Amino acid sequence: MSFWTDSLGTETRFRDAAGWRTRSIEAGDGDAVILMGGLTGHAEAFLRNIVPLSERGLRVYAIDALGHGLTARPDDVTYHAPVFTRHLIGFLDAIGADRAHLVGQSLGGWTALYTALKHPDRVGRIVSVTGAGILLTDEARAAESEKVHAQVKAVTTKAASAPTRDSVRERLEWLMLDPATVTDELVECRYRYYTLPGTGDALAKLVSEQPSEANRAHMLREDDLASIAHETLVLWTDHNPTTPAEVGRRASRILPNAAFDMISGAGHWPMFEQPGQFNRIVGDFLSAGAR
Repeated sequence: MSFWTDSLGTETRFRDAAGWRTRSIEAGDGDAVILMGGLTGHAEAFLRNIVPLSERGLRVYAIDALGHGLTARPDDVTYHAPVFTRHLIGFLDAIGADRAHLVGQSLGGWTALYTALKHPDRVGRIVSVTGAGILLTDEARAAESEKVHAQVKAVTTKAASAPTRDSVRERLEWLMLDPATVTDELVECRYRYYTLPGTGDALAKLVSEQPSEANRAHMLREDDLASIAHETLVLWTDHNPTTPAEVGRRASRILPNAAFDMISGAGHWPMFEQPGQFNRIVGDFLSAGAR
């Protein structure tokens, strides 16, 4: 399969979201579902999911987050959790959605939970997929979280500063259980996003600020999680290279209305590595709440 065949049945659109030009790849009719990827990711990561999920009676939008892909890359913002939520709420306004279900992978999972905390009325169901931004209180998990932040910042900086196709491939292979999942097409796509004219300063700012120590102030602590009443699915993988599955399991117990599930045979990108499992689990969860 290629991006071309995976995208059949979708449309690509650009909208003004809170003043920022924003790209989405979308399909279907029904309740709005927003798919959001990880740090320096892009909507193509969800091309294996958009149409299958839309076939469950949903209007699915895979978006490039602020500073990512073909969405605007401003250099006059601070790339901490609040700005990603501001951008997301702007996108909901742009599509005329009073609320939407949120499916966030990694950074996108952080954005989903943070948005539910700050704007609960704009959020329906939540799926946090190998989600970032969860900070448990015990010392061991806090130290582990700091280590993960440092690791993500190091590997992303290596790929995004003076990028080459080889450095981009290395970063993508780190995300996957099976390096063969990283196709030449995927490498070329991300390399071109990293090297778009005029985006170097904003990309460097994003990679520096999002996984920074200062942004940890916006992580979801246990009392935050306990106040998020939305129906939530915490979805992990058996070979996630960042945050361990136990963090997800414990978060699902703290969230008042949450369940935990595991995708097998995947690293950090289950939506791309195991789309069949992903589409079934996420589709079942979201379509059960379709209005």
